[in-house]
Amino acid sequence: MKERIYTIPINEAFDQKTECPLCVCEKRLENDALEYAIGPAMMEPDCRIETNRTGFCANHFAKLYNLQKNRLPLALVIDTHMAEQIKDIEEIYLKHEKEINSLQNKGHLEAFSENIKGRKSVAGKAIEELLSKLTTLKSTCAVCKKTNDNMDRLLDNTLYLYKKEPQFKRKFNESKGFCLKHVEGLLIKAREVFSPATQAEFLTELLPLELSELKRINEEVNYFTKMFDYRNSEADWKNSKDALPRSIEKLTGTGELKR
Repeated sequence: MKERIYTIPINEAFDQKTECPLCVCEKRLENDALEYAIGPAMMEPDCRIETNRTGFCANHFAKLYNLQKNRLPLALVIDTHMAEQIKDIEEIYLKHEKEINSLQNKGHLEAFSENIKGRKSVAGKAIEELLSKLTTLKSTCAVCKKTNDNMDRLLDNTLYLYKKEPQFKRKFNESKGFCLKHVEGLLIKAREVFSPATQAEFLTELLPLELSELKRINEEVNYFTKMFDYRNSEADWKNSKDALPRSIEKLTGTGELKR
């Protein structure tokens, strides 16, 4: 197999025989994005503009804090990000402040009559604009974006290897399958990059593999539940002791499960 820099982590992940080798890749990409966000990105104006605008999701704010490294870089990012959010929210409020105060000073009957006439409430307009701003902010994250962009390229490279490298294709088909999130990612990418004939071939290999592995872990979870029956107190747990976290990972992808 011809090794290229971008194929090495993919091959390493598939060598691990995990429940989802693509989760291994994604975890590595996420860790790289976290380190980058409070490392090199700190010195790049374009990156700081992006983090000032988007910030991070709650999950990645927590992970950045929990890196337990020098807290100053994260504090600097939060400082300028928060300052920009204050400015944006204040601009929205000041734009409507005069009319809001005017509406507040009107009687309830007069204010209600404006709605009856078909005019949208000034307060309603301000709330709508503020909600749009806050909803957008909640859905943006610099780490998510970097991870997802890199993951998209990694899926591209995975399917490139699948199509071009027989040795990798064997490795792919001998894996334990994938979490459902990455099955979705593979199918989306296959639709983009494969011809109809190759899509059909891919489906006939991916889906029997995935269904077989889902059934395997389902059986292990089922066996796990039966081990709590007193009649099985002396029975062998076999491969079921960690079936619960593995089944969750199979359904949703690698999370922060405590083992």
